[in-house]
Amino acid sequence: MTVATYFRPTSVPEALGLLEEHGPELLVIAGGTIAMPLINEGISLPREVMGLRHAGLDTYERGASEVRIGATLSLTRLAEQNDVPLLRAAARRTASWSIRNMATVGGNLFAPPPAGDVATALLALDARVTLSGRHGERELPLTDFWTGFMTTAMAADELLIAITIPLRDESSAFIKFGRKEANTPAIVSVAVAGDRIALGAVDAHPIRARNAEAALAGKPRDEAAITAAAEAAADECEPFADALASEWYRRRMVRIFVERALHEQAAGMNGTEA
Repeated sequence: MTVATYFRPTSVPEALGLLEEHGPELLVIAGGTIAMPLINEGISLPREVMGLRHAGLDTYERGASEVRIGATLSLTRLAEQNDVPLLRAAARRTASWSIRNMATVGGNLFAPPPAGDVATALLALDARVTLSGRHGERELPLTDFWTGFMTTAMAADELLIAITIPLRDESSAFIKFGRKEANTPAIVSVAVAGDRIALGAVDAHPIRARNAEAALAGKPRDEAAITAAAEAAADECEPFADALASEWYRRRMVRIFVERALHEQAAGMNGTEA
């Protein structure tokens, strides 16, 4: 069975109308970098697909205190922006240039681990997501968006339309560790912004390392505090085993790379790559 109908709405209202008309069986895609390989390999067999590339969501707007990113902005365009160094660093470390040309910021929030490098950075940046449905728009913290492995708080009749990031004058660091230097899935990714620490590829979805953050609260960024935070991060994540790494190895790498990221942040090395 192949795709019978492909819809290409040119506005959010049109997309929401199609979603309401065709229901949850309608597969919604943006860049298609997650869905299309599954369709091509016969793993996913949707009859109807809706692409959001032309729905007017590929925007980037900087305000006085925040940046609002349209859900279908490509990772290539995100990597060209200079307002948020942590986000630029994460985008540049995601996949290859050809994938970044297609992949979108919003789509990265739906990527199963070990993918989701940009999502990890957004989590450390205290991002908020805007969801639009037939009853209007609502906004929620990204920390509340994920509810489990490949599940979110988004209702069946809603679309993710934007991500908003507060602009803050704070040091940050992003490290992605994989089997290769570039174009590689993460064994662990670590994003640090201010007093917030986010981990990717070591749980069912990107997580805030709350215990690690608590270990740093009110303390100077000396060796003892950084070591305690790194150990807390390793203890609180729930890593998985796959073809890249075992659970044990991922947990060990969390400790090592959280420590490294905190040292980079303390040295003021925003967005330094590992």
